[in-house]
Amino acid sequence: MAMAKRRSVVLNGDLGSGKSTVSMMLAAQLGIRRISVGDLFRTLAAQLGMTAVEINLHAELDDKIDHYVDQLQRDIAASGEQLIVDSRLAWHFFADALKVHLIAEPLVAAQRALGRPANSVESYADVEEARDRLAIRSESERMRFVTRYGVDKTRLRNYDLVCDTTSATPEQVAEKIVEHLHSPMEDGPACYLAPKRIYFTEDPDAEDGADPDGQITVGYSAPNFFAVQGHRRLSAAIRDGEGLVAVKLMAEAQETIAGVSCVDYFEANAGKFGCEQSAGLQY
Repeated sequence: MAMAKRRSVVLNGDLGSGKSTVSMMLAAQLGIRRISVGDLFRTLAAQLGMTAVEINLHAELDDKIDHYVDQLQRDIAASGEQLIVDSRLAWHFFADALKVHLIAEPLVAAQRALGRPANSVESYADVEEARDRLAIRSESERMRFVTRYGVDKTRLRNYDLVCDTTSATPEQVAEKIVEHLHSPMEDGPACYLAPKRIYFTEDPDAEDGADPDGQITVGYSAPNFFAVQGHRRLSAAIRDGEGLVAVKLMAEAQETIAGVSCVDYFEANAGKFGCEQSAGLQY
């Protein structure tokens, strides 16, 4: 799809994935107004005397909150204004936007959340609490969206671009977004991952006839990525310290690889060789 039809950029992503930082950077770089639905939710939480987790759990029982925010997003999408929108669900309402999904390794995301100034809406005692509470919030949102809209925000095929912020700088992520904003979209999401978080399912030194410069093909069993092909290329990316590497998504969740679900394939194969992240290397 050509750039002319992609009026807005909508960013969804993991809690702690850097959506706010990247969206503000994009707005400044492109000279486009930014809207954050997350800021709206935090304001509502403060007004109701709730934490971020509590307002998400409350919204599961009281649909007035979602209805209000949904209508706001529909009105914004219908306005035709070119925008940068930081929202968990804007991709569902904006038909012609570039739909970007940011992800981050859960512990890295928790460390970022812990580093933010504490307030009555969002505060954590330590990184383990941050990781656990972020997971609760994310799952609460996911189930609410599945129930009310029939969509799963964690499904990567919902998006045009998936970018891993685990070891990439905000500038690198923004650069990828602008690059794809100005380029025709390909079938399926364009994916850029931190090489260290991709599990090997084969010994890269034993990959017969592999091209070290070839395509890395991955499966996704949330929150884990694993290589199906391109192990030598992945090994080279890790060795060279690349912050992001382009990959092709072969399958996710219950989609199949070699006749078995992505989840089962990961469980059967990823433990053989692990990944740099599981070996204890830091980002």
